[in-house]
Amino acid sequence: MFRKSLFTTLLLVSVLALQAQELYIPRDVKKAYENKTRGKDGKPGADYWQNKGVYTIDLTVSPPDRKITGKETIVYTNHSPDTLKTLNFKLFLNQHKPGAVRLGQASEDYLTSGMHIDAYTENGVTREWTDKNDGTNKMIDLATPLAPNASVTLGIDWHFEVSVQSGREGAIDETTFFLAYFFPRVAVYDDYRGWDTMTFTGSQEFYNDFNDYTFSVTVPANYIVWATGDLQNPDEVLQPHYAGLLEQSMTSDEVLHIATKEDLEGHKVTKQNPANTWRWKADHITDVAIAISDHYLWDAGSVVVDRATGRRASVQAAYDEPSEDFKEMVNYSKHAMNWFSNNYPGVPYPYSKSTIVRGFADMEYPMMVNDSSFPEAEFARFVVEHEIAHTYFPFYMGINETRFGFMDEGWATALEYLIGIHDLGKEKATENFKKFRVASWANNADMEYDLPVITPLNALNGIAIRANAYGKAAIGYLAMKEYLGDTLFSKALRGYMDRWNGKHPMPWDFFYSFNDITGKDLNWFWDRWYFSNNYIDIAVTGASYKKNALTVTLENIGGMPAPVTIILTDKDGKTQEFHQTPAIWESDPDHAVVKLKNVKNITSISLDGGIFMDADTSNDSYSVD
Repeated sequence: MFRKSLFTTLLLVSVLALQAQELYIPRDVKKAYENKTRGKDGKPGADYWQNKGVYTIDLTVSPPDRKITGKETIVYTNHSPDTLKTLNFKLFLNQHKPGAVRLGQASEDYLTSGMHIDAYTENGVTREWTDKNDGTNKMIDLATPLAPNASVTLGIDWHFEVSVQSGREGAIDETTFFLAYFFPRVAVYDDYRGWDTMTFTGSQEFYNDFNDYTFSVTVPANYIVWATGDLQNPDEVLQPHYAGLLEQSMTSDEVLHIATKEDLEGHKVTKQNPANTWRWKADHITDVAIAISDHYLWDAGSVVVDRATGRRASVQAAYDEPSEDFKEMVNYSKHAMNWFSNNYPGVPYPYSKSTIVRGFADMEYPMMVNDSSFPEAEFARFVVEHEIAHTYFPFYMGINETRFGFMDEGWATALEYLIGIHDLGKEKATENFKKFRVASWANNADMEYDLPVITPLNALNGIAIRANAYGKAAIGYLAMKEYLGDTLFSKALRGYMDRWNGKHPMPWDFFYSFNDITGKDLNWFWDRWYFSNNYIDIAVTGASYKKNALTVTLENIGGMPAPVTIILTDKDGKTQEFHQTPAIWESDPDHAVVKLKNVKNITSISLDGGIFMDADTSNDSYSVD
């Protein structure tokens, strides 16, 4: 009697301890909870704040000359409770300088002299800026400290040379440039770390404030400009016929060819001034990007992204004639924006447009995509769907991609699988996902693959970055979807997005939001998937019959609480499948007992993880006596 009672008590204590599990919180993140800028209910705290800049930028570009000159005014407002004595500026293009810190090698065509500051003013007064040794961060002392709720007006003149080698930005060809990270900007000053001083090393991505941008791009006649935001003066830069086509495309279900090869060669598209200045505007957005060309074709259409209001978004494509896949790019993109708006994440596409530019980066920007051309149409669609998915993560919410890439790449990767099921069917989508997103780390025992997903990406390099940011994080989200079911998962995802739209969520804001919205303590799952050195390896360790019920015992050797399908084979060779969600690991993350009723004459048991690929398949089968 005593022993049974003791066992029951110990079991109860064990279960309660599991349910009360706390997530690891770094010391700097704890400050946010202590200062009430964030809450453990996953919501922005009562004292949450974030700073903002209002940027006015004038850029001059004259291809094939690769020198770009710019002037900008920044009105920067300090909403923090701190008085700022210095400002940190991000100068991302200094990553091109010889000797810059990088995670990979750089060719001669990649190297430039970086970004040069020609003049700098603070509230109209000229200040000194010596840029000889600037990296991708530049700390500048303010002449007058910036008090809480005060603003400072900054003026910067600068120039740089577009790199010959095109990647995320650069010269796509002699007269086609993609310009990204091209302007000096004030870095993020946030509520838990202060200034973002992380060095941009070329692989990690970005962390920006939500700013307002008004910018102009002056180019020679016959050059078209595409950019983040809304074109403010189409009638000033386009001939009437082409301005009319652009306006028509904004409400057209069809794909309109705004500029064809013949139009461009005949110099019919733009106003025939020596130079044209294209003016753009985008508010409350994390970044802007620009593309220019004198020979890229231009297609456009639109799609209803909000069925409740009938709101449309423009979809445009800019590409060279040989890129056959881009001739369908408007349709691919319309499909993606429609599907994401109405399925997962189920939030209407939040911007007025998206432009897909044929480049080399396969990289996302707000309202812009820089994609390679691919001979296979299916793969071209796959890539653009992934990049458009980034609209939500990290742009709809201002995620710190540099440290927590799994908060955006993981979601974009999960969404690519879900839309892939719609596009290709589950079997083909699963095959592709396993091949491109899971197999590399599931089948590799290198310790770099088993680092916790929560590990800041700026502390990693190589294979660990890609494994943690993409595949592992994505199937963690998809495993949670299976555990909660579609309805509750969708509610939690949209609730989290609504809370943090236009703000800067951290991983804990996501985890705690899901806990709060679902009414479930999910820390047992989050800890095992995102905070531990776990992997997927589920073994069948036993089976026993009692009447027509088969009890199957499983061991979670790898530690990740993954779904699994139990396949039973009877003496006649017929099979039955019983899918198990991660719920089987909730009470005991290391062991599960599954009872399968109304089965008989079973001779063998096997496991199939689907996209949740098992690291050791030798223990996935069991013979039933």
